[in-house]
Amino acid sequence: MVSEKFQTVASLSSREMEILELVATGLTNLEIAKKLKISKRTVDNHISNTLTKTKTENRVELLRWALQWGKVCLDDVNCCSLPMSHQVNVIKIDEVAS
Repeated sequence: MVSEKFQTVASLSSREMEILELVATGLTNLEIAKKLKISKRTVDNHISNTLTKTKTENRVELLRWALQWGKVCLDDVNCCSLPMSHQVNVIKIDEVAS
């Protein structure tokens, strides 16, 4: 059962997504800052904003949210392509019959 806590859809900036992906790899805020050549305080602010947007309280909850919404991929877990809202799902006839 999916927690109601992770039902919030959020629109993240490209930088927030970049930082979220680095959080998912296990990097600390300082390591992320060094990798992106920005200050640790800037990373802290991006993560704080992301926590607020996703209504999560910590990095673990943030990663659970990101996995649920297909925002990150961890070691081929949750790496399926999510359909775009404008795409139509096609069901094969032989699948319906079975």
